[in-house]
Amino acid sequence: MPIHFNVDDVMSERIANGVRRKRLLSSEKVRDIKFQLDRIDLDAGSTFDLNVAPRDLAWFQILSGELILSGPRGQQRLSQTHVVFLPPSFIGALETKENATFLLAVVPDAVQLDPEFVAKPPAFRTVDWKDEPLLESKHDARKRIYLVTPALFGTKAIKGEMIIYPPQTAAPEHYHIGSAHFMYFLKGGGTAFANGQPLSVKNGDVVYYFDQERHALRSGDQDEMIFSEFFVPGVFKTVWVRPEVACTWVPTGTNIAGGKPSREIKEHSFANPLAPTDV
Repeated sequence: MPIHFNVDDVMSERIANGVRRKRLLSSEKVRDIKFQLDRIDLDAGSTFDLNVAPRDLAWFQILSGELILSGPRGQQRLSQTHVVFLPPSFIGALETKENATFLLAVVPDAVQLDPEFVAKPPAFRTVDWKDEPLLESKHDARKRIYLVTPALFGTKAIKGEMIIYPPQTAAPEHYHIGSAHFMYFLKGGGTAFANGQPLSVKNGDVVYYFDQERHALRSGDQDEMIFSEFFVPGVFKTVWVRPEVACTWVPTGTNIAGGKPSREIKEHSFANPLAPTDV
């Protein structure tokens, strides 16, 4: 069965002045996990130091508030539509003038997941997911926004996306070979299935699926369900329990606000068992 909990049920620890951390996923909690996931809460006026080890990579996703990122490229103002990917040896800091919360994930010794990681390390990248191309499922009402892929971020170690389920929307059952992944539920709720067993999910829930664990999702009757999900590593095989309903994603030609997206993505089908690496 997957790991499933709500962040409100995780104990918080003070790690610096005005900074609190919740350990969500780690090797102490989950067998064979290849990354660590924390939730960081910052009080107004506080600072959080970022220091990525030479063989690691990291990323953070802002959940609430605004942050100022200081790093080698100067300062950048970030909001809750931003996801930031940090390359090895990155040194910087996050500060806020108001209360803010973000998810922080670290992949230690990423060369184990990507043999080219040392020779071709990924670069720093900031994504505003509301500017990214919006794709729609060909078989149902789901929507997808890619946050990081091997082609975009330059490493096979991770892959991430935002997924939107309108009310009363379901995805077909499937599983992944060669990668575990987690979902962080940002809005709404519904039912997650693991090996056919239902789990009620809502805002603030974390679900971690192990490699080869069958799963599916269904949103509730009233509100849309939105979650971000990240795979470690980012290249894997997907198997559909019913191959005839394997996902096909069609570009809408717009971002989620209906404007021009930051780039173009072609239609692609997951009937091909390997995760696409060109999106």
